[in-house]
Amino acid sequence: MLITLAVSGYRSIRDAILPLEQLTVVSGANGAGKSSLYRSLRLLAEVAQGRAIASLAAEGGLESTLWAGPEHISARMRRGETPIEGTRRKNSVALKLGFAAEDYGYAVDLGLPAPVPRTMFGKDPEIKSEALWVGESLGRANSIAERRGAVVTGRDASGRRVELSRDLRPFDSMMTHAADPVQAPEMLSLRERMRGWRFYDSLRTDRDSPARRPAVGTRTPALSGDGADLAAAIATLREIGDGPGFDAAIEDAFPGASVDVSLQGGLFAVEMQQHGLLRPLSAAELSDGTLRYVLLATALLTPRPPELMVLNEPETSLHPDLIAPLARLIKRASRDSQIIVVSHNSHLARELEDAGALSVVLQKEFGETRIEDLEPPRWSWPKR
Repeated sequence: MLITLAVSGYRSIRDAILPLEQLTVVSGANGAGKSSLYRSLRLLAEVAQGRAIASLAAEGGLESTLWAGPEHISARMRRGETPIEGTRRKNSVALKLGFAAEDYGYAVDLGLPAPVPRTMFGKDPEIKSEALWVGESLGRANSIAERRGAVVTGRDASGRRVELSRDLRPFDSMMTHAADPVQAPEMLSLRERMRGWRFYDSLRTDRDSPARRPAVGTRTPALSGDGADLAAAIATLREIGDGPGFDAAIEDAFPGASVDVSLQGGLFAVEMQQHGLLRPLSAAELSDGTLRYVLLATALLTPRPPELMVLNEPETSLHPDLIAPLARLIKRASRDSQIIVVSHNSHLARELEDAGALSVVLQKEFGETRIEDLEPPRWSWPKR
């Protein structure tokens, strides 16, 4: 389980270190930084996939994602005695992301590249440093592997510091290029765990949503990020997962209704039987909110729960009557996976908090995302 998330220099997040629990709900007003926090978690996962640089480029490059405010907001600025303005920068430009789990922690520091002649990739950020450690916070004694520039060092079986690589490219992470079952088994293990994290923020329910159309189906233990394989995922859940639990979640939200999968010309199709109707409704006939709830139920009741599942604004298009059933569904799923919910719906946040979730409330102050009334955990960033 992740116990700490740390973000520095990303969009409106100048510096945030927040605790996490088995079930955590992140809420706040529009523009408070919820999406930035969600994206920072996705970026961390993409480090393990080797896609972090490409993801930053898709967001407009490192310079467009960096904290846009001053390096330091003085007390006089906060009191309004002096205008908020930049001063001479003391520290290097950096975007830092990290987490600590119950066993291992990991952090990465990305910065601006040094000028290189004759390259078309001069705007790509560079990985300046990385660290992998044991325990809650990085220290000299508990470091397992560190990367500074192109050099990666680790520890051998006797605990001595050894060199794992000395020519790592600035766009390659040690998590993808230095993980080794013999020399760095902890790094390899953590990388595979990070690759198993699941994110749901683009479950499509529009008229052209692929979830509304019959599709070729194969066994699908985990619903895809866009929900395109919904029918196959439901059929798999019924075969090897908790079919009765899925039925109960549908009944909880839509009394008297049931969801099943039929074969139509060799294609899998979702159908919903509702109380009082003489025929089942196809997925194409379902409302956006109904389809979204079915998608979420399928994702959350996966027969192969991930270590971490992150939901971004799952309440989108849901009728208020579905918020309480959704909260109960999320609570049930949190028995098998750590779940982080990012939501702007205060009703859902309260329902989850009442169910035992840790509540993280974000607020915006002088353009900076801040966390209300939570003591930050102990944290140290790796040095360049």
